[in-house]
Amino acid sequence: MTDFKGKTAFITGGASGLGLGIAKALAKEGMNIVLADFRQEAIDEALPVFKENGWPAHGILLDVTNRAQFAKAADEAEAVFGKLHVLVNNAGIGLREGKIWEASYEDMDFAIDINYKSILNGIKTIVPRILKHGEGGHVVTTSSKNGLIPVPGMVLYNSTKRAAMAIMETLAIDLEGTGVGASVFCPGPYATNLNTTTNALRTKVLGAPFKPFSPSKLSNVDFRALERSPDEAGARVVRGIKRGDLFIFTHAEWKAGWLAHANAITRALPDEEPDETFMQVFSLNVQNPIYDTQTQVPAYKKDTEKA
Repeated sequence: MTDFKGKTAFITGGASGLGLGIAKALAKEGMNIVLADFRQEAIDEALPVFKENGWPAHGILLDVTNRAQFAKAADEAEAVFGKLHVLVNNAGIGLREGKIWEASYEDMDFAIDINYKSILNGIKTIVPRILKHGEGGHVVTTSSKNGLIPVPGMVLYNSTKRAAMAIMETLAIDLEGTGVGASVFCPGPYATNLNTTTNALRTKVLGAPFKPFSPSKLSNVDFRALERSPDEAGARVVRGIKRGDLFIFTHAEWKAGWLAHANAITRALPDEEPDETFMQVFSLNVQNPIYDTQTQVPAYKKDTEKA
């Protein structure tokens, strides 16, 4: 998708953090923006930014776990701006819940409902509307570098973010030939308010903020020095949509970890001669075309300087 002007993007978790950065980047491309968020105060704070810049935007209060509410939000978005073309499943929470046997059942359900089921809700609600008008479009879901490389003490976050990757890779297969693209966004550290929004939502759903089971081993690290601007994340997402990237990454530093992961899996496969008939029957498992279309992404600074 390269033509954005006058089209509409529906962004969950769009009123702050990465969602807002993506929303602003798409608005700069001429899109109408729908900010769907569970916090009215965040929507009220974000909308003036769009008004000041002359960017069409509309805020909708949305609980992404409520399917009926999701459908009503999509109806409202279409009533305001017309056809929907881009869905950004960005709503999510971040938990450092300790080892799996230390996590509560309540937090398990909480994480799965928001980081996993809400993505399915968004796709189920919005994608048929995009396909119906036949003008093409794109779906982006925010995962995490933790979806690639799990870290200790975050099993619910790691696993739901890995699941987000699987959803989007499957969606890319299912959307082949429709004119609708799919990307999974796997950011590293950015200056967002994820902890604040997670606690606000957990308080709303479970009656209390989240309390880590044990102190982080990285508590002495000043992550603020490593965090990038959400606006930069938004620009990277727009670039990824234009390029048709299946995977949108932000930090080349994760390459070594991912290669170690991929190499371990490759070494674990039996060193046996493959059965050709089997390979033909399960051809999509052997050579899936969605991976062939992913080209090398150039350095961000070099790429933006050209533009």
